Amino acid sequence: MADLAIKPELVAGILRQFVREEVLKVGARGVVVAVSGGIDSALSARLGVDALGPEAVTAVAMPYRESEPASLADAQLLARQLGLELQVLEITEQIDAYFRRFPEADRARRGNKMARERMSVLYDISSTRSALVLGTSNKSEILLGYSTLWGDAAYALNPLGDLYKTQVFQLARHLGLPQPILDKPPSADLFPGQSDEAELGFSYAQADQVLFHLVDERRSPEEVGELGFDEGLVERVWRRVRASQFKRRPPLLAKLSSRSVEQDFRYPRDWGY
Repeated sequence: MADLAIKPELVAGILRQFVREEVLKVGARGVVVAVSGGIDSALSARLGVDALGPEAVTAVAMPYRESEPASLADAQLLARQLGLELQVLEITEQIDAYFRRFPEADRARRGNKMARERMSVLYDISSTRSALVLGTSNKSEILLGYSTLWGDAAYALNPLGDLYKTQVFQLARHLGLPQPILDKPPSADLFPGQSDEAELGFSYAQADQVLFHLVDERRSPEEVGELGFDEGLVERVWRRVRASQFKRRPPLLAKLSSRSVEQDFRYPRDWGY
């Protein structure tokens, strides 16, 4: 079994510094973060507050009419703990207005629209505050493709992107996030009773072990199976990683010149200084 234990105080320090430096180097005044009542957004918000202070963090909850009431209650609980003024902007009106034209739309289509609507709201708010949108997607979700392009997969910076879900829980516990948030099953809360792990078909604990060997240790699926992991689980995880590669790449540009953007001509990150 892979050892996914982290040194939480060291990791927290690195991530606080990451947020602080990335915001300051581009001259932004703070960050905007969607607070859903889940553990990932709670941890991102906490790191933002630790790095910049509560006055520089804009927290926004964007419930839909079918969202669990407990999700908003947990978001409010977190805001009180962090000293944040939570903006509650319900997205029901615009979502329902759009889908009145498409009553046949299934849950996946509606969920993707909600995710993109929420990110559109965040970027609108960020422009009024000269702030950067703070991401909340963890490494497990990114590798499994469990995200929506231009929705929750869109952000200016993301402190959680190299932490597996099980490591997110470790850091969240260390930082003392509210117990109801730590205890709840992972859910995107896109419809009543929705569960990440039920949709994926395996637990994050299982996936993280497999992903660590496949990605961090660069083992083949066959080698991971030889370590004692269920071959069906390894194949399901690896299939999702392969199928979602397009979500981890910038938009493709047709190459015509000798120096093409994102291929031959790239802006170094430190130009922001």
